[in-house]
Amino acid sequence: MKPVMYHRNSWFPTVFDEFLDSDFMNSMSNTAPSVNVKENTHAYVVELAAPGIKKEYCRVNVDADHNLCVAIENKFEHKEDDKHSHYLRREFSYTNYEQKYTLPDDVDEEAISAKVEDGILTIELPKTKKEEKPNHRQIAIQ
Repeated sequence: MKPVMYHRNSWFPTVFDEFLDSDFMNSMSNTAPSVNVKENTHAYVVELAAPGIKKEYCRVNVDADHNLCVAIENKFEHKEDDKHSHYLRREFSYTNYEQKYTLPDDVDEEAISAKVEDGILTIELPKTKKEEKPNHRQIAIQ
């Protein structure tokens, strides 16, 4: 929803109009990475798109409530180290992401692993092995 401007002054720049008409407002709420979740017979695999992220900026753990906690903090600074000039423009980009996921009951929490490769944080959640129950059992009569 865009605010309605009733009167436009020629001395007042239209920066706010440009700001509100741009896709910047929509992109602010779209900072969470895309997530894929796959399941196979042995594990669940969670993939988070994190282009340019280093593994040092990722934290993956299981909390006391058995939730998978994923946190990504990306600090990117574009700078030029030329001592004979000064900055006319310098760009900073700081992206933080933190999310909790409820783990399925059949996940082996001790065997969870994670890696960062080609801009994707991949978390493997191995399933616990089901105990084979015998198809029949003898009932003792007392």
